[in-house]
Amino acid sequence: MKTYDVVIVGGGIVGSSAAYFLKKHGFTGSIALIERDTTYAQCCTARSCGGIRQQFSTPENIELSKFGLGVLRNLKAEFGPEADVGFREQGYLILASENGRAILEENHAVQIAHGADNVLLDAEGLGKQFPWLVTDGLALGCFGKSGEGWLDPYSLMSLFRKAAATQGVEIIAGEVAQVKTVAGKATSVTLGDGREVGCGTLVNAGGTGAGALARMAGIDLPVGPRKRYVYVLDCPGASEALHRAPLTVDISGIYFRPEGQQFICGLSPDEADEPQDLSWDVDYTWFEEHIWERLAGRVPAFEAIKVVNAWVGHYDYNALDQNAVIGPHPDLSNFLFANGFSGHGLQQGPGAGNAIAELVIHGGYRSIDLARLGFARIADKAPLFERNVI
Repeated sequence: MKTYDVVIVGGGIVGSSAAYFLKKHGFTGSIALIERDTTYAQCCTARSCGGIRQQFSTPENIELSKFGLGVLRNLKAEFGPEADVGFREQGYLILASENGRAILEENHAVQIAHGADNVLLDAEGLGKQFPWLVTDGLALGCFGKSGEGWLDPYSLMSLFRKAAATQGVEIIAGEVAQVKTVAGKATSVTLGDGREVGCGTLVNAGGTGAGALARMAGIDLPVGPRKRYVYVLDCPGASEALHRAPLTVDISGIYFRPEGQQFICGLSPDEADEPQDLSWDVDYTWFEEHIWERLAGRVPAFEAIKVVNAWVGHYDYNALDQNAVIGPHPDLSNFLFANGFSGHGLQQGPGAGNAIAELVIHGGYRSIDLARLGFARIADKAPLFERNVI
């Protein structure tokens, strides 16, 4: 059995960032990054829509996304002159009816207090700035003027993973089948092929598999996969202004954004409508029955759209409060969580990875205080709700 000072389970954006920042901050111990699918064809990161925003209701989420933005702003300095993730800084636009006005205003105040660059627009202001938008039923919209948009998620993940490997992090292909604990510490993991890997610290960055990994260590973590459909739309009559649109979230919960010469859109279901089939098959009737009519009602140009492609992605969903779980387990002290991002993992992954590195090296947070996102609230069933889950 080979033993590493740190074993990170999950090689997506969170795990790769943790490995990278450990090395960047001077950690000299050995690090293994275990990934069950080294093609990354079905990982949360690669199948995400690649968004980044500061429009959250939880201060920690705002700060984590600001950290991710800082990485994007300094991408070439961080990873070299060829580094590029295709960042499109076109903003987010989150819409509210009169019933949602107070919440949007409260969220906006929190965001401004934490350095976000966004503005509230009333219905008249929305119509003037976004002429493609029908403002019926709208009271307010919050528009991110800078620091928000979307990027290629696979490219960002790859930059972190390759940089970590270059600095000596060992990437191990395999799926964890067992976690061994002795005297209040995780001591090793056993892979599906029988290999045993010893650990000084074990980091759970397992994405949709984080709950299953935690259970192997005797921990009840309410994190698992939730299936989401993303539809690719062709709209030949779309104006140039519509192609410059921000990622727009309607009061119905439907979102859309430009994607090259096309558009993508989706809608997270209500709890009662969550797909029970967690395969990678797309349900095209979901678009016809739940999205198209309301989307066209908000953006008339979309009356003539055609669905030309679609894909399935999985959220690593925290069923308690849709917020990440970050930090050590109170009893299994060398077992660290970095999971449950509920669709926000790409933008918050760099900040979360940096936080894990700080915990390992310093025993505490140095950049962002994430104590409220710790496991204690899971154990106490005391949710810290995020209002802006898309």
